[in-house]
Amino acid sequence: MAGLELDGSNPDVSLLYDINGLAKAAPTWFDRVMEFVGEYGIMLGLVLIGLWCWWSMRKRGTVEDSVTATAAIVWAPLAAAIAVLINIPIRGFVERPRPFNDHEGLEVLILGKTDFSFVSDHSTLAMAIAVGIFVAHRKFGFFALGLALFAGFSRVYMGVHYPTDVIGGFALGTAVALLLAPPAMALLTPLMTAISRSDRVGWFVRSKHAAVPYADERGDALGIPEPRPGTGRGGDGEKDLAA
Repeated sequence: MAGLELDGSNPDVSLLYDINGLAKAAPTWFDRVMEFVGEYGIMLGLVLIGLWCWWSMRKRGTVEDSVTATAAIVWAPLAAAIAVLINIPIRGFVERPRPFNDHEGLEVLILGKTDFSFVSDHSTLAMAIAVGIFVAHRKFGFFALGLALFAGFSRVYMGVHYPTDVIGGFALGTAVALLLAPPAMALLTPLMTAISRSDRVGWFVRSKHAAVPYADERGDALGIPEPRPGTGRGGDGEKDLAA
């Protein structure tokens, strides 16, 4: 479809030139930093935030809380993978060329991009992961959302995507992470509950210091209850939106 191929009078292209113009004005070393950050660094940052969130959540609250939170954290990369798979037919249907193929004078920081432009895979991945983290924990989620927004900006800065490619990626990643979260949590929560009961891999869901929700008078655990909808609790202002 050629309908998304825009000329310079279109706001999409105008904004592309405005943002990419920053790369022209910036020193070479800064562009090299942006190239690494935009291509790899932001994704690494999102992974680290997700791991930090998982590590923090499994050590706080009850086992029941840890089960729900871990299920939400596991959903984040799964949502990103599903969103990218959905994007494959979208890109093939729209067939929008990369902006540097249709517009001259762009400062392209990453060469060799031969696939189609709409929707941006990086923006889709980043936003799906960020929204997934937000589902698990709002405080960590806000940091992740900030990185995701910067990921979209960096794609335009590097001259490899139009702004609408980025917006489309944000929309796709958000839609997948939110709309598919209820069935995903319905499947992942029992799985995480089973893992938490294991002596070998239970550490993945709960810390050995996690509070046990039910115990006898001697403090011995009486078992881990099945998570119930609407019982997600968190400490220090955290909100579990997945429950």
